[in-house]
Amino acid sequence: MEYVTAAGVDVPALGFGTWPMTGTTCRSAVQHALQTGYRHVDTAQMYDNEAAVGAAIADSEVPRADVFLVTKVRRQNLARDDVLRSVEESARELGTGIDLLLIHAPSRSVPIEESVGAMNELQERGVVEHIGVSNFSVDQLRRAIAASETPVLTNQVEYHPFESRPDLLECCIENGVVLTAYSPLAQGKVVGNEVLAEIGATYGKTAAQVALRWLIQQELVAAIPKASSRSHIEENVDVFDFELDDEEMERVFEMGGGLRSRLRSLLGL
Repeated sequence: MEYVTAAGVDVPALGFGTWPMTGTTCRSAVQHALQTGYRHVDTAQMYDNEAAVGAAIADSEVPRADVFLVTKVRRQNLARDDVLRSVEESARELGTGIDLLLIHAPSRSVPIEESVGAMNELQERGVVEHIGVSNFSVDQLRRAIAASETPVLTNQVEYHPFESRPDLLECCIENGVVLTAYSPLAQGKVVGNEVLAEIGATYGKTAAQVALRWLIQQELVAAIPKASSRSHIEENVDVFDFELDDEEMERVFEMGGGLRSRLRSLLGL
C-alpha cells in the first residue's frame, strides 16, 4: 500500500468505498477488502451501513490500528448539537473510534464554522482523530480551513479521468489537503475506454487499474473505489506494481481537458 501524507498523517492512497452496500453484503465486502490489502475504509451516516462496516473491521484479522476508518456527518445533522449527537451514535454503530470525520456536504442553512467547531469538540473528546470535508468548493474549503482549530485533512469529491478539478486540486496542494476521489472509475465509464485500455495493455492492466493508478500518482490525491464482487475488489487494489510515465499521465489528463498543463501553469511550474 502507498500513502498520501498531509499534516503529518499517513493516509492509505487507495481506500474501499462502501456506498450503496448494506447488511451482510457490505460486511462481506469489507472483510474481503481488508483481507486483500485495503487499509482505508469509507462509510457515512447516510449509507446506513456503519454497523456492518464496524462488524467487518472487528471480525478482521487486520489490527484496528492498521485501518484508517472514515465516516461522514449527513447534511441534516450539521447543527452543533446534531453533530455531537449523531457522531456519538456513529461511533456506537461502528463500535470504535473514528479516524477521519467528514462533513458529507455543506449545509444550506448551518454555517460551516458551526459544524467545524462541533467536529473540533469531538476531537477534544477523543471520539474523532481527524476532520475533513466532502463536496466542498474552493471557497467552502477555505472557510473550513480558516474555521478549524486543527488541520482539515481532506476534501472528498468526485474526481476521475473525465472530471477535471484544476482549481480545487490547486487549493488542496497549496493548503496541504488531500483530495480524496470518489467515483474514481466514473461509475464504470472508464471500463473499455480506448486510451486507458491501450495504456494498460503495456503493463497487463485494465482500463480501471490505469485510472486508479493515474489518480494516486498525483500529488496529494487518494482514491476510494467501490466494489462488491471479489474479483473487482482484488482488481482495484492491484495497482501498486506499475507506474505510469509522464507521457501516459499526460494522455489521461488530456481526457479531462488538459488539467495537468493548466495546473502546472496555476502553480507556476
